[in-house]
Amino acid sequence: MKSFLVLFSLLIIGMSNAQDWANLEQFKIDNTKIGKPATNENRVVFMGNSITIGWLNIMPEFFEGKPYINRGISGQTTPQMLLRFRQDVIALQPKVVVILAGTNDIAGNTGPSTLEMIADNIKSMAELAESHGIKVILSSTLPAYDYPWKPGLQPAGKIVALNKLLREYAEQKGHIYLDYFSAMADERKGLPKKYAHDEVHPTKLGYKVMAPLAEAAISEALNN
Repeated sequence: MKSFLVLFSLLIIGMSNAQDWANLEQFKIDNTKIGKPATNENRVVFMGNSITIGWLNIMPEFFEGKPYINRGISGQTTPQMLLRFRQDVIALQPKVVVILAGTNDIAGNTGPSTLEMIADNIKSMAELAESHGIKVILSSTLPAYDYPWKPGLQPAGKIVALNKLLREYAEQKGHIYLDYFSAMADERKGLPKKYAHDEVHPTKLGYKVMAPLAEAAISEALNN
């Protein structure tokens, strides 16, 4: 009987997770508490995955004392981000959104995706932001030579190709392209150990490389 109850509980938890596929509940309460930006507040929302939310754990001082809101969810892919984009970005009424996404799609976290599908989801987020008067910063997907949770996919070349699509789109639409890749990639088109012990998630030194690039992009967006 006890084992049955355990299995039943796990089933219910699994069903609950499946029903909230995009993690819409993750920031629901926090978003309500934050409310509208103050007058002249240069609010910025960072939309992303574990690389974005990891910033708060590894280098929290980057966000301290600034009107920056982190809306990264570990493991997320671009279709999940697109589904929660209205509540986790638009509803917060930022002046700027920094979008960093794509590597989990290439890893196949929520099923197979072509590079065009990934780019289209990111473009849709950019279009939603632009239609609400939010300046768009499109970040390059960070280098990755391999994925520790799904080895052997050889993502490096795919990331290069995706970043080419994102750069071209940003130039075409007048968005800012935030190029982390060029500043961080090694000769393998991956991340060196000093920037990511596991090939994917930045160390503090990695975030220290990213921080001034992000600040410069935000400054440019606010001044345009």
